[in-house]
Amino acid sequence: MEAVTAIKPLIRVAAISGSLRKGSFNTGLLRAAIELTKESVPGMEIEHIDISPLPLINTDLESNGTYPPVVEAFRQKILEADSILFASPEYNFSVSAPLKNAIDWASRSPNVWADKPAAIISAGGGFGGGRSQYHLRQIGVFLDLHFINKPEFTLNAFQPPQKFDADGNLVDEVARERIKQVLVSLQAFTLRLQGKK
Repeated sequence: MEAVTAIKPLIRVAAISGSLRKGSFNTGLLRAAIELTKESVPGMEIEHIDISPLPLINTDLESNGTYPPVVEAFRQKILEADSILFASPEYNFSVSAPLKNAIDWASRSPNVWADKPAAIISAGGGFGGGRSQYHLRQIGVFLDLHFINKPEFTLNAFQPPQKFDADGNLVDEVARERIKQVLVSLQAFTLRLQGKK
C-alpha cells in the first residue's frame, strides 16, 4: 500500500535584494534560498527580481496612470507573486536606498504589495542587518505587507566560521538550514492566508 502525500499548491515568491553590489552577501542569501527550494522545500518557487534598472522614484515619470516600462514590469512581478522574500542589508541603521526606491515604486497606486505575506533575511556586520529588518517591518505596516514573525534570520557575515565564498555564495550549512526554516514558515503562512491550509 502506497502512502498518500498531499501535494502543496505552488507558492511563487518574488525575492528582492536591497544590495546592488556584485558580490553582495544579501543577494548570496537569495541564491541560497533559491537552491534550497529546489532541493528541499517542495511547492515553492523563488524568482530573484533585479531592482538595479529602476529609476529613482519621480512622479514626473508617471504619465496618465502609467509608469516607465521597467517600473511596470517590476510592479507586475510583485503583483503576480504569492509572497515576497526580502534580503535587506543595513545602511545607517535602516534599509538601503535601492530597496526603499523599489518599495516606493511598487506602492504607487494601486499598491501591489497589499496583502502579500513576506519574510526578511539579512547579512552584514554587527547585528547582521537586524535594524534594517525593524524599519522594513514598519514600512510594511503602511503597505499592508504581512511579515512572518518567526524565525528571524540575521547573519553576521564576518564572524567565524566563514559564511560566504569569494563570490558571495553562502557556504555555511547552519545558516542554510536557518534559511530553510524561514522558507518553510513563509510557505505555511502564505497557504494559511490564502485559505489553503
